Amino acid sequence: MFNDIGALELVALVVLAVLVFGPDKLPKLIQDVTGFIRKVREFSDNAKSDIRSELGPEFKDFEFEDLNPKTFLRKQLGENDDLRELKELGSSFDLRKEMNEVADAVNGRESAETVPAAVNGSGTTPDLLKKRDKPESDDRPPFDADAT
Repeated sequence: MFNDIGALELVALVVLAVLVFGPDKLPKLIQDVTGFIRKVREFSDNAKSDIRSELGPEFKDFEFEDLNPKTFLRKQLGENDDLRELKELGSSFDLRKEMNEVADAVNGRESAETVPAAVNGSGTTPDLLKKRDKPESDDRPPFDADAT
């Protein structure tokens, strides 16, 4: 529960508690807090057992931790061989290379590999992706001062 609290923070919390509550009230406060935590845990355990008994025997291996999406996916992918297929797919796809090819095509530069012929039926880039040498005056949309 408190895995990320270091020794220095723990000492600071103890010193702060002694200063705020005083050394004579601190033991009673600790007993009250631990009693409260026990009651909350007991309530939680009772609620879990009631839910399990209401679900029936077909959900006997149900774990409440599986309601966390990350835990559920990790468990499901760990039991199946889909994880291996996902890793193979991830290793075959290079996002940086794909993005560079698209950027080169948009900017009209030649990339290391030409655009596949399946894009437009030939080995060249389509006219829409080529950068024009000089902009035409008709390309600009009309300016409307009231719209801005």
